[in-house]
Amino acid sequence: MRPQDPPQGGPAAALEALKQRACESVELNAARLGALSRDIWSRPELAYEEHQAHDTMTRFFSSGDLPGAAWAVQPRYRLGTAFRAEWGTAAPQGPRPLRVAFLCEYDALPGIGHACGHNLIAEVGAAAALALKAALESLPQPAPVAVQITVLGTPAEEQGGGKIDLINAGAFDGLDVVFMAHPSQENAAYLPDVAEHDVTVKYYGKASHAAAYPWEGVNALDAAVLAYNNLSVLRQQMKPTWRVHGVIKNGGVKPNIIPSYTELEFYLRAPSMKDLSVLTEKVENCFKSAALATGCKVEIKGGENDYYNVLPNKSLQKVYKENGKKLGIEFVSEDCILNGLSGYQFLLLKGKEDSSVASPCLCSRKVVNR
Repeated sequence: MRPQDPPQGGPAAALEALKQRACESVELNAARLGALSRDIWSRPELAYEEHQAHDTMTRFFSSGDLPGAAWAVQPRYRLGTAFRAEWGTAAPQGPRPLRVAFLCEYDALPGIGHACGHNLIAEVGAAAALALKAALESLPQPAPVAVQITVLGTPAEEQGGGKIDLINAGAFDGLDVVFMAHPSQENAAYLPDVAEHDVTVKYYGKASHAAAYPWEGVNALDAAVLAYNNLSVLRQQMKPTWRVHGVIKNGGVKPNIIPSYTELEFYLRAPSMKDLSVLTEKVENCFKSAALATGCKVEIKGGENDYYNVLPNKSLQKVYKENGKKLGIEFVSEDCILNGLSGYQFLLLKGKEDSSVASPCLCSRKVVNR
């Protein structure tokens, strides 16, 4: 789609011309971008194992068929399945370049593949980078301000926190602003997301024959069931915005053996880190009391990375909606968003931040490393 006719003359007209050039670039590369997305979608790979997706992305940015100047591509950048592609304009004098980055995710979910649409995140990130590059290349050279475009391939969004690994490895150092987009059922400039904490719980009991000597056993499955029921009772006192959901990953070996080991995995979510800490304490008490009641030993281990709640950027939200409407995009109302529309959307700014997203990213999400 093309934007509406730009105003005639002046800086506004120049800006609209650059936007037009960006749109033309997306249209020009539409077939390549579609093939890129389909290739990743057809071969889903789990977190930290996205070798084919990595190779597909690096081949894409290394291709001589892409219009304009070549990208500098670094395969296996800081992680085995991450990559970095860069291109920049030069300015004769002045401060350091403005450094703009786009993120491409490409890991899938176990059993159901790309149900979260990370193949589309890769496509949109690549498209946005090509569009900005084309707009900048259309300016008279040397450009008045130097701009460096970086594309980061960020593995393991679904599990493990690959972006946090890259942050800790220095991959985000020096970047001024980082964008990514996530597919959703609706168009929105901002979608709220909450703070999250992952926890794995292991109960250790004592095995015994369930028919001959059940009194000799310490039943770890009883502890798991009690923990699950404790959480069900706790829900009456949970705030409406809190979420606790999980599974029993290991419930024993055979019916005639008192289970000596069980394992649960739960995700805890709340609108803020303050609320999340309160919820976490309540939930961990449910786990501990189940161990006390059954005589089991319990091991509670939090995930390596906790996530802050989204911090909305109203200015970028406004700009995104204004430009989206020019392209014919219809946005859902703010009431729909605040009433629980699913999806994610973020803008990464300087500092330790991570994201998992919906629509173009206009918020900041910080990360706590544990």
